[in-house]
Amino acid sequence: MDIFAPSHLLILLLIILVIFGPSKLGDVGGALGRAIRDFKKAVNEPEPVKPSTTTVASSTTQPAPAVEIKPSEVKPS
Repeated sequence: MDIFAPSHLLILLLIILVIFGPSKLGDVGGALGRAIRDFKKAVNEPEPVKPSTTTVASSTTQPAPAVEIKPSEVKPS
């Protein structure tokens, strides 16, 4: 038994026609064609190289000096 026999395809086409109606059938076909074209384009495009998120810290960098707050500088609220 063939899955895509002409009678099966005809029945499937009639069901689709009943569901969407003749006016929307062209729109559905166009949308399906665009979706297939975009999918093929995405599959054939090379994957962009993502920059590495890890960085190597240089041994010459100095940490920022800590700020010391004196009790006389703190204002009571």
